[in-house]
Amino acid sequence: MSLGDIIGWLTSTPVNTVVMGYRWVWPISEILHFCALAVMVGTVGTFDLRLLGLAKGVAPATLHRSLRYGVAAFGLSAVTGSLFIFGQPDQYFYNAAFKLKVIALLLLGLNVLFFYTFEARRVLALEPSGDASPRAKIIAAISLMLLVSIMLFGRMLTFFRP
Repeated sequence: MSLGDIIGWLTSTPVNTVVMGYRWVWPISEILHFCALAVMVGTVGTFDLRLLGLAKGVAPATLHRSLRYGVAAFGLSAVTGSLFIFGQPDQYFYNAAFKLKVIALLLLGLNVLFFYTFEARRVLALEPSGDASPRAKIIAAISLMLLVSIMLFGRMLTFFRP
């Protein structure tokens, strides 16, 4: 199956018909996508900054409880992002910025997996004044870098239209 076949299939789906056929679906999806990204960056970014040493008066476990909102926001962002792909797949699949955004998303997922496999237990046991391990700090810095990259590549999508 070629990329052209996939694009042809996506544009023939009912989802494409809804996204492209109703005037407000795309702009409402953009608003939801942006708001979800803000919540995700706000929760995950705050947690990452705490691991890097900011707000040492707050226990990481306290901030960790807010990450469920970040996960929900990621889900909403994934749904709205999928609507954009169904709506105009050729604008995404041939776009270098989109490919970089997908790579950054995959790396972020691996970073999260690495954190929960190797560092979460220790980080969540820290007292408010506790300092995260160097490995946890590296994971947090990578997370922040990838979050910013995802936003940057998402914004650059419009500049690199095929």
